[in-house]
Amino acid sequence: MAEVLVLVEVAPDGSGVRKTTLEALTAARALGEPSAVVLGAPGTAATVKDALAEYGAAKVYVGESDEIDAYLVAPKAEVLAQLVADKAPAAVVIPSTPEGKEVAGRLAIKTGSGFLTDVTEIAADGTATQVAFAGATIVHSKVTTGTPIYTLRGNSVTPEPAAGAAEEEAITVSISDAAKQTRVVDRVVEQKSDRPELTEAAIVVSGGRGVASAENFSVIEGLADSLGAAVGASRAAVDSGFYPHSFQVGQTGKTVSPQLYIAVGISGAIQHRAGMQTSKNIVAVNKDPEAPIFELADFGVVGDLNTVVPAATQQITARK
Repeated sequence: MAEVLVLVEVAPDGSGVRKTTLEALTAARALGEPSAVVLGAPGTAATVKDALAEYGAAKVYVGESDEIDAYLVAPKAEVLAQLVADKAPAAVVIPSTPEGKEVAGRLAIKTGSGFLTDVTEIAADGTATQVAFAGATIVHSKVTTGTPIYTLRGNSVTPEPAAGAAEEEAITVSISDAAKQTRVVDRVVEQKSDRPELTEAAIVVSGGRGVASAENFSVIEGLADSLGAAVGASRAAVDSGFYPHSFQVGQTGKTVSPQLYIAVGISGAIQHRAGMQTSKNIVAVNKDPEAPIFELADFGVVGDLNTVVPAATQQITARK
């Protein structure tokens, strides 16, 4: 069976493999037998090997060096390019995170390969599905040059366990001076709440301009906490100062694709839809029955969010 390389992403605090990697391992199985590639500081592979085996990694290529961790993405791209040259894989799948996209772009240049970004599905023949033009168009594309490189959009594939041998193989880390031009001088781990990370959450509750104030976002947070969900916000809510920009969902914010997306007080402008319309199930709460969000919603509630949302939160909490 053809080998497919999957670049592993580790949680910033080193606590384990990120969900995006498990999704990539699952998607890679459509093309062949996935092999995980762990690049980082010494000891990184030991923290993620069990999870990689659980999700189907036949091999785990380990490239550990202080130099990989000491510089920005250039060393990872360089080592991965060397591995592609040595192993001639059928494809490379990388999580579509900011770092993953940069690694993929650099890898495509180094290997002379085609590169498809933000794919939501990969077929057995290598055809990838992408959402384009703010969700107005579904594109099916295929790489015809070099080794196909894909970055997989988060939450577009459900991680599915499939036992793998996860046989370790050390790879030589040889980094050129050109890859050492930007050194990392410090890392600060962002203090996070107990809520899931927005782009990886299975459920997202987002508030828009209709929430009316920063104080009233506690209504959104209450519903999110009752569901174990992440909190998001529309651009209008962020621009109004109701919630921080880091939680913005949309074309100029983050793209999410959860199992359940609840849009509260959000009109459904095209730029917001671009960031959430691939969600599996969409629920909208809005007092305006003509709001565009209802065109996209699987289930809609026309009503005052200050009445509907607390009532829903109360009912959900009572059933726990």
